[in-house]
Amino acid sequence: MSTQGEKIKELIELREKAKMGGGAKRIEAQHSKGKYTARERIEMLLDEGSFEEFDMFVTHRCKDFGLEEEAYLSDGVVTGYGTIDGRIVYVFSQDFTVFGGSLSETFAAKICKVMDMAMKVGAPVVGINDSGGARIQEGVMSLAGYADIFQRNIMASGVIPQISAIFGPCAGGAVYSPALTDFIIMSKDTSYMFVTGPKVVKTVTGETVTSEELGGAGVHTSKSGVAHFVSETEEEGIMLIRKLLSYLPQNNLEESPLEPNNDPIDRLEDSLNEIIPDSPNKPYDVKDVIAAIVDNGEFLEVQRYYAPNIITGFARFNGQSVGIVANQPKYIAGVLDINASRKAARFVRFCDAFNIPVVTLVDVPGFLPGTGQEYNGIIIHGAKLLYAYGEATIPKVTVILRKAYGGAYDVMSSKHLRGDINYAWPSAEIAVMGPQGAIEVLYSKEIKAIENEQERGVFLENKEQEYKDKFANPYVAAKYGFIDDVIEPRNTRFRIIRALQSLATKKDVNPPKKHSNLPL
Repeated sequence: MSTQGEKIKELIELREKAKMGGGAKRIEAQHSKGKYTARERIEMLLDEGSFEEFDMFVTHRCKDFGLEEEAYLSDGVVTGYGTIDGRIVYVFSQDFTVFGGSLSETFAAKICKVMDMAMKVGAPVVGINDSGGARIQEGVMSLAGYADIFQRNIMASGVIPQISAIFGPCAGGAVYSPALTDFIIMSKDTSYMFVTGPKVVKTVTGETVTSEELGGAGVHTSKSGVAHFVSETEEEGIMLIRKLLSYLPQNNLEESPLEPNNDPIDRLEDSLNEIIPDSPNKPYDVKDVIAAIVDNGEFLEVQRYYAPNIITGFARFNGQSVGIVANQPKYIAGVLDINASRKAARFVRFCDAFNIPVVTLVDVPGFLPGTGQEYNGIIIHGAKLLYAYGEATIPKVTVILRKAYGGAYDVMSSKHLRGDINYAWPSAEIAVMGPQGAIEVLYSKEIKAIENEQERGVFLENKEQEYKDKFANPYVAAKYGFIDDVIEPRNTRFRIIRALQSLATKKDVNPPKKHSNLPL
């Protein structure tokens, strides 16, 4: 064999060695847990044959604790780029078979390289996490590596989409990189995230808790709100990433891809004319409204299990990607509380950063009262949502379906917060408060003076009806131009599409500033 032939043979052997990660035994152990390897995950994520790998031959530089005797090609993370539906995406995938996916100096440098490249070319980054945390043997170099990644997450925020998939452990300092990204996907039963693990919790607080109870997918998708999506399997999680990216632009200077649309623009949805119950206290499912008006009824819900009193997610109108925010009367009457305000504010700000118009469907009786909310800062958290809408320069289309009471009317993308086109259904009630509460305030003396219970009931009923006739309708707001038009519910899809088309060239600019001081 020629010298050249030998060198090529050596290259092929090294490539094969790198692809084996920590070796066949550890790969088998990974599979036995129902988990895929780092490379298998990348293969599933990217278009077939599109992956271009960086730094396959990198190894660690540590010479302490016997590590100089144990080194693996790629050093525990697979990095590079490829395409998803033909669009460039940069990716890193942590390899649990190599030192438990622990982060070293070179491991971090590899991740930093793909993030730097993604910023240069303006393409999304997908990080697949499966790591035991910092590589203890490397001490401060490992910690420095984490901070280098954090800094890039911060610089990339609002510039390129960043998506984190948690398909295994993610603990300690490792959790802060995903927390800085735009969306987190966790897999059920095989992933967890926490700052301190069960053993430390037991030592410090005396609490006995499992990894799943402390930081599993169920906890972070329903209680903490840290994660945005949960998947039954890794395959489902990866398909979710591909689906999510289809709604997003490559970067903050581009528009989302326009999808071919076979759903008629002027499709009438007669069911919407009947969807609002006659009783103002009776709930309905706002997801039925969403399904009726978006292209082909397709809606990718974000944070489905967290703060379900408000709905957020992506859909399309005539092929255009749009963010949807909707109060959900089915849960605690659709009131705004701390969690709902935070959830919606973050979503609106993401859409604004990436030029995705927002359609807001309003049915909100107000903010949730009570000491629990006040003590935990509902004032500040409610202000986040108000701030997000007021700051946003994207096209904003609002439809008031039923209730829009008090400050919550203002907050939910009202005209007064630079809402562009604001519609209302005939069932809309725009007022400071509901009829019953208003009458109790306005006529408190008269009510007290009526001793006969029956007479008092008749008085209340008459006054409530008067209030409804005068204020619980959309026409007072429309009279002042705060509502652009009162529309027939079945025409909602057509009117929203027309509104979005008219706003396609919208330009709105905020005052020059270093950055805002969002109430955190």
